[in-house]
Parts: sequence; C-alpha cells; structure tokens
Amino acid sequence: MSQFFNINAENPQHRLIGQTADILRGGGVIAYPTDSGYALGCMIGHGDAQARIRQIRGVDDKHLFTLVCRNLSELGNYAIVSNSQFRLLKANTPGPYTFILNATREVPRKLQHPKRNTVGLRVPQHAIVQAIL
Repeated sequence: MSQFFNINAENPQHRLIGQTADILRGGGVIAYPTDSGYALGCMIGHGDAQARIRQIRGVDDKHLFTLVCRNLSELGNYAIVSNSQFRLLKANTPGPYTFILNATREVPRKLQHPKRNTVGLRVPQHAIVQAIL
C-alpha cells in the first residue's frame, strides 16, 4: 500500500511526520527530500525494506546504504572520527554531503563496506528530514 503526504518544507506538520515515522517503524520505505534531491529510506535493521529499496532502484545486494543522522553527536555513534575529520565534518554539516568514515560496532555488518569496514554518513539540513529523524 502506498500513501502520499504533502508536507510543508518550511514548517513540517507534526501529524504527517508522525505518520511517516510510523511507516518507517513498521518496516516501510519512504521517498523523502534531501538537500540535493530525493532519496529512498527505511529504518536501520529492516532487511525487507532494504531489499525493496534495492529492487526499486535496480541495484544488487552489494549496493551500500548511507546512514542519515540528526547531528554530529549522533554521527559519532556510527563512525570513528579523528580530530581533523571532526573539524571537516563540523565545517560541512549539515549539508548535501555524504562522508565515508570508519564504522563503529553499532553499524550492522550489512551496511558496512565488506573489506574496509566503512560506512557512508550524512547530516542533512532539510527541515522535513530533520523532523523525521
């Protein structure tokens, strides 16, 4: 079943954000706006939803996903960040950039690069994404 929400980009409606979060918690897939375009997303750890995204996008199971974080402190839960990396992250987040960093043990193996143990992380500035997070 699909649903379409028209969420105000400047002042996201709490009711619609709540419904979107419920869809994510239930293992659903959403299309959401980001700083650089639209993206497909699901909750971390929902393998069926990840498989649906791969099917929609037409990519194989080797395709890696990006984790979307609220802020730098949440990003620190999923990545090992040195002082110089932190300065770079602080200067460029929130924004339209995805950073490839060494993953912590919090990141499921399926989301890490199999040989490098890295993960893509992003801190978007878009109001709708921040409200969903």
